[in-house]
Amino acid sequence: MDQLHQRLPAAMVRAEQRAPELLQWSKAEMRHTCRGTINLATANITVEDSCNFIISNGGAQTYHLKASSEVERQRWVTALELAKAKAVKMLAESDESGDEESVSQTDKTELQNTLRTLSSKVEDLSTCNDLIAKHGTALQRSLSELESLKLPAESNEKIKQVNERATLFRITSNAMINACRDFLMLAQTHSKKWQKSLQYERDQRIRLEETLEQLAKQHNHLERAFRGATVLPANTPGSTGSGKDQCCSGKGDMSDEDDENEFFDAPEIITMPENLGHKRTGSNISGASSDISLDEQYKHQLEETKKEKRTRIPYKPNYSLNLWSIMKNCIGKELSKIPMPVNFNEPLSMLQRLTEDLEYHELLDRAAKCENSLEQLCYVAAFTVSSYSTTVFRTSKPFNPLLGETFELDRLEENGYRSLCEQVSHHPPAAAHHAESKNGWTLRQEIKITSKFRGKYLSIMPLGTIHCIFHATGHHYTWKKVTTTVHNIIVGKLWIDQSGEIDIVNHKTGDKCNLKFVPYSYFSRDVARKVTGEVTDPSGKVHFALLGTWDEKMDCFKVQPASGENGGDARQRGHEAEDSRVLLWKRNPLPKNAENMYYFSELALTLNAWEGGTAPTDSRLRPDQRLMENGRWDEANAEKQRLEEKQRLSRKKREAEAVKATEDGTPYDPYKALWFERKKDPVTKELTHIYRGEYWECKEKQDWGSCPDIF
Repeated sequence: MDQLHQRLPAAMVRAEQRAPELLQWSKAEMRHTCRGTINLATANITVEDSCNFIISNGGAQTYHLKASSEVERQRWVTALELAKAKAVKMLAESDESGDEESVSQTDKTELQNTLRTLSSKVEDLSTCNDLIAKHGTALQRSLSELESLKLPAESNEKIKQVNERATLFRITSNAMINACRDFLMLAQTHSKKWQKSLQYERDQRIRLEETLEQLAKQHNHLERAFRGATVLPANTPGSTGSGKDQCCSGKGDMSDEDDENEFFDAPEIITMPENLGHKRTGSNISGASSDISLDEQYKHQLEETKKEKRTRIPYKPNYSLNLWSIMKNCIGKELSKIPMPVNFNEPLSMLQRLTEDLEYHELLDRAAKCENSLEQLCYVAAFTVSSYSTTVFRTSKPFNPLLGETFELDRLEENGYRSLCEQVSHHPPAAAHHAESKNGWTLRQEIKITSKFRGKYLSIMPLGTIHCIFHATGHHYTWKKVTTTVHNIIVGKLWIDQSGEIDIVNHKTGDKCNLKFVPYSYFSRDVARKVTGEVTDPSGKVHFALLGTWDEKMDCFKVQPASGENGGDARQRGHEAEDSRVLLWKRNPLPKNAENMYYFSELALTLNAWEGGTAPTDSRLRPDQRLMENGRWDEANAEKQRLEEKQRLSRKKREAEAVKATEDGTPYDPYKALWFERKKDPVTKELTHIYRGEYWECKEKQDWGSCPDIF
């Protein structure tokens, strides 16, 4: 239960006999391992019919289980619901308590006291057993005396039954005492082994923390020394005194022992136009020489937004941050469960980042016009790659949406599409997205984000399937996302890489496209961020080859058959014939001064701009995100804690209601999304959230009565 993973198939009694078609385990596998696990705290348990029920984690894993009867199915469902409630409670306690302290001498003393208590309890049970045996013998003697009396035959039969039950009771009590003795002996035998293992784990963790902290200090010292060594000697005629003073102050930080754990952004000398209202300095938020405050600047931007899309946001402040004090407690953990200050964030939520997939929507517009399904697949593949182009410099973390939070993007008049996202689950974080275009396509997805911090890098694994449907032809494409890795989390310059494979499938024609995201290697001479792909028909014949990078562009080459040396047919790769090259997609340039605005693209700069008439749960109305965008990070941190505490109380209330309903045997409806409905996908057969409609109708009427109060 430490990991809250229940091996559900292994728990099924005689599972290999009852449902071999579902589990298909060998006896050796049953003894040593299981095919998979599902986190009970986030599992969904649904009844399919009288004997079948489904256990799923939302799409990635699903178990279809079958009981021998309706009564047994209900027993399993009830037991699993009780276990789920207990797992949820333990998860909440784990979230509140954070890391447990390492095993200390106090823990050892407590363990010994526990063993002594167990021993005394076993002695008490033994005493009770002696009393039971004594009174049982007296009872049997009395019953024997009754048998010797002249009583009716019916009475003798009853006395014999009572005598037998008394004997069974004594045997059972003896068995209980023996089991308690065995438990105590086992605990005493393994207590030293447990203590040794716990001590070893504690030492390993302390050693790892010390090593990483020392590495961080050394790296920071070397960076400062390098900057001082390279900048100070450069006394060129064009250098000014202020620049020299700035470098000297940077060098002086090397000897400051009090700040050895502090990490600062590298000093930058940026030439900015004098007419800009916000100037960036090396140490404050808005700059002492700024003529316009951040609030006034933002109000001015709101006035401009009414006429046209905004093209800039307040510059990112240059705050110092004690990085190690936060990250050292995150190693090996799920990052979405760790409270992080806004210093790590960018002023956008995960729902807005998900909407950024539509930045190159024109690729789907072009695909909708293709008559050839293989050519259409090339544009869908380019659209898939383009969604990663915004991540190349975006090393900051988006805000985790609150449960029930939404984000709409209505570009029906300008670009022909509109989009809606909703946070449908909090643990694990899951967002549902639906976009539809009057140009003939629909895009929908449910993405669960899991992340692990490994000390040196952060792995982000999006789980879920993306669907793209073209209305005219009925072509239905599906694919999944690759793993994103953020390197140099503790020391060095942050950089992002994408790695893995994507299989795009046309479920109507059987056409496929396999994309390979090549991971970066220091020793490779190949181009960085490379992506290759092949488009094949149902028979496996390659028709198009794709080549490019996920941060720049994608080209398409038509593969044409060529005659082999021996007269046979041989394939000539498209990239060998430059005349067949077609540019599918090219990244748009970043806006001016994007490095000061979190490297936002033109679309990203507009996503958090205020719009009237949106739902009260829209991300644009989230106060901590708005405060951070305005540069008021201290207030944003306080507001972020308030919102998280409010959400935590709401979650505890739902859990308490679920436990009470389970104990009372009454039905309990779990949390349900407002604009999306959870049901089985007709194509992938996965349980997923699909848009139920009515959002845009409610917006037109301004009827938001069903929206929860989350902010």
